[in-house]
Amino acid sequence: MKIIVLIKISLAILFFLCLLDMPYGYFQLVRFLALAGFGFLAYEANQEDKSEQVFIYIALALLFQPFYKIALGREIWNMVDVVVGVALIVSIFLKKISN
Repeated sequence: MKIIVLIKISLAILFFLCLLDMPYGYFQLVRFLALAGFGFLAYEANQEDKSEQVFIYIALALLFQPFYKIALGREIWNMVDVVVGVALIVSIFLKKISN
């Protein structure tokens, strides 16, 4: 369980750092790490039979994957980064409240 929280916090921090003026290589790194992180989260959600979460994590993995880039523009990507980062943090607290 701790690894899931660590992955969510790490991804959220990476997405929030995307708001800063970073070199292009950073964004490439974030895409690879997001693909791996969301892939792992999807796998774990599948192990717990949470099909809604599996779908969400797979969709996010596809959105952030580095192989076929989705051109949304800097402003829209910044909004996506913030929304996904906040959602990851909120999901940690919602999980703790529901337990």
